[in-house]
Amino acid sequence: MAVTAGWTTYQLRRQLLAIGEDFWVQNAQGENVYKLDGKVLTLTQTFALQDASGNELARMSAEMFQLRRTMDVERGGQVVATVRKALFNILSQSFTVDIAGDGELQAHGDILNHEFQITSGDQAVATVSRQWFVGDLIYGISIAPGQDEVLMLCIAIAIDEMSESDRH
Repeated sequence: MAVTAGWTTYQLRRQLLAIGEDFWVQNAQGENVYKLDGKVLTLTQTFALQDASGNELARMSAEMFQLRRTMDVERGGQVVATVRKALFNILSQSFTVDIAGDGELQAHGDILNHEFQITSGDQAVATVSRQWFVGDLIYGISIAPGQDEVLMLCIAIAIDEMSESDRH
């Protein structure tokens, strides 16, 4: 999967969501653009995506003990998307993203190895790959023009976190 001209690319760290860990999301120039603040509360796992000044742009949360994992993406206290992990099968892993009032996205490909696309119908809206960077702990997301970059970043982070246990 190649980076497409006109798309915006960000760099993220794999295994990024250790308990309480914060990290920066960098743009293609290596500048810190967003910060992820991870917290584990009693029965809920919560991550806040902030701008470089620390203003919260979105919040992701998941109940810790669910049979079928889901993670909600919230803005202003309203759920704007729900990321659902499809039932795992040995050949592939996939996710469905329900966008509040705006349909559904699919994530498919080699999700465990960070080589997948997020699509709306048969149109790619974001591509996730670690081939663009040196090292196993870094992956990137390239987002199509006109897409909600904060939402796409939240979806990629949610998928990464929800897939982590399957990598071991």
